[in-house]
Amino acid sequence: MVEQRGAGVGRGVLQPVLAGVVTAVVGFASTFAVVLAGLRAVGADSRQAASGLLAVCVAAGATAIVLGLRHRIPISIAWSTPGAALLAATGAVDGGFAAAVGAFLVTGALIVAAGLFPALGRAIAAIPRPIAAAMLAGVLLDLCIAPVRALVDVPLLAAPIVGVWLVLNRFARAWAVPAALAAAVLVIALDSPGALRGAAAAPEVVLTAPVFTWQALVSLAVPLFLVTMASQNVPGMAVLQGYGYTPPLRGVLLGTGAATAVAAPFGSHAVNLAAITAALAAGPDAHPDPRRRWIASVTAGIGMITLGLGASAATAFVLSSPPLLIEAVAGLALLGALGAAIASATAEAEGREAAVVTFVVTASGVALLGVGAAFWGLLAGGLMLLLRPRSGTTPPSPRTSADRPPTESDPTPAAPSAVPS
Repeated sequence: MVEQRGAGVGRGVLQPVLAGVVTAVVGFASTFAVVLAGLRAVGADSRQAASGLLAVCVAAGATAIVLGLRHRIPISIAWSTPGAALLAATGAVDGGFAAAVGAFLVTGALIVAAGLFPALGRAIAAIPRPIAAAMLAGVLLDLCIAPVRALVDVPLLAAPIVGVWLVLNRFARAWAVPAALAAAVLVIALDSPGALRGAAAAPEVVLTAPVFTWQALVSLAVPLFLVTMASQNVPGMAVLQGYGYTPPLRGVLLGTGAATAVAAPFGSHAVNLAAITAALAAGPDAHPDPRRRWIASVTAGIGMITLGLGASAATAFVLSSPPLLIEAVAGLALLGALGAAIASATAEAEGREAAVVTFVVTASGVALLGVGAAFWGLLAGGLMLLLRPRSGTTPPSPRTSADRPPTESDPTPAAPSAVPS
């Protein structure tokens, strides 16, 4: 009897631990190339990019561990994938990477403010869903086009990666992006045998003193805050509620905001609630007993920190390949997110034109007065909504749970974002 009980306990711990390992590996492998592409785009050198990847892994992992142990809820934390795509789309800002770090720090402060002042969180949730989704779609478009460009510019390198993604997308969709990344590693290793020669043996931490410029604050900090809240934190809350949990929104925002601010000087852009990978830790596959699934999210946190220790090698490997090839892998990882964003932006006839304007302006990549396209896209879409004629013949569409933060009274959550995280 004692042996059977011990075996049952062992299986009861092993299942959520394995689920946590899978959560960490999928979350890291599927989009770490997006993080590196974003950091490099805003001016980080190879050492700063590796430090940023390490810092965001440690920040996300430590936050998941603390929140999971404290609340005994499978609160999965990830980096902001749409935020990293925003960095890649925005590019360099006045002041260089130091100004980008200043924007990361302000983003963390804004997330903390959203936790301290519920009115701010409600204001973010009040942004019309089509406008927010259209801005995200515009941000993602350029990276999602990268696989097509890669097939034209470096066909011998890109074709195996895209081919593996297509096959796995048909037969094992959840592993399509990790398999494409594995194919990319093989292709890079064959094309550049000395890819890891310049990698540091130990993880390298680079401290960058933040610089605050109004261009970086408007181009990076505000859009990064908005896209992280709207595309990650709100859907992440909905996923947890869908599995019967009542996550402490205030504590989550304070924790992720503080972690974002603390890790910013080391190159980390933002951490937040996981959306898609949250289901791996919070669902029944993690454990039949919902009270034991927090073990999975804590294990995932430990896994993220462990994977972050290899940031220098990952960065050196990525930088040894053609930049377009890495962008192609990132684009494959974000295709689902782009599709979901476009569908959400154009789902309702009312406001569709404003959403299209937001998408077009954001996707254009234009910068005016030193401010990036994401901000102007959001502003243009908002103006279109304000200036549209009021016919009175079309009743306003009812608000749904996706238009505001989930609450305890919402038994059915909004559909989660398709951003892998």
